[in-house]
Amino acid sequence: MGFDVAAERYARFMGRYAEPLAPHFADFARVSMGQRVLDVGCGPGTLTRVLVTLTEAHLVAAVDPSPPFIEAVARTLARVDVHTGVAEALPFDDNWFDASLAQLVVHFMTDPEAGINEMVRVTRPGGTVAACVWDGDTGAVAPFWACVHEIDPEAEDEALLAGSRLGDLEKLFKKVGLRKVEPSGLVVRVTHPTFEDWWDPYTFGVGPAGDYVQSLDDAGRTALEEVARRRLGNGPFTVTATAWAARGTVA
Repeated sequence: MGFDVAAERYARFMGRYAEPLAPHFADFARVSMGQRVLDVGCGPGTLTRVLVTLTEAHLVAAVDPSPPFIEAVARTLARVDVHTGVAEALPFDDNWFDASLAQLVVHFMTDPEAGINEMVRVTRPGGTVAACVWDGDTGAVAPFWACVHEIDPEAEDEALLAGSRLGDLEKLFKKVGLRKVEPSGLVVRVTHPTFEDWWDPYTFGVGPAGDYVQSLDDAGRTALEEVARRRLGNGPFTVTATAWAARGTVA
């Protein structure tokens, strides 16, 4: 899956939606000053930067399997404890954090249940575990997949990935033994001044959408671009994206 890309490319592709989402998600997770907090699947640091403003940089840790992303976080957030690693095997001691968060990550975990269990393990009793995932039908990349399905109805999109349906995260959190599980829907609105501002990052090879575009030949890519322009217009237009979120308390 296309996440071993330059941090700048990811920022242009998903950062435009993840950045306005991050403060809403951190607020939902009730992150506060003095807490020791973990950002699981931190990417190039979108949520990490928000966490630093809510607590103290030396109390924030971040982990991601992508070396370019980790390098970007280490370069821009020098006091953050940064590690290369996966959610299913977090490189931290038991009961170390007050809160562990995963923004737009659960659906890309190799084993979501194992990943959430690891977040529980490294979070102290009474601490918070929280996650959010774009809704399969109304998330940030949903307009792209709607265009794809117009010309390729059998294309596999992201709608069936873990956490992308209402109630998915809530069920997963309860399954791993989290208590006081609370779900929510988080909504962001991003205005694209031109069609190219929206379309060009899909050609960068980031995530399943980027993989799909790169799998097309020139004619297929042109056909998809034409469908998208017809559906969305030349701009400006606004993408309204919903993410499902859940938080729970460690027993």
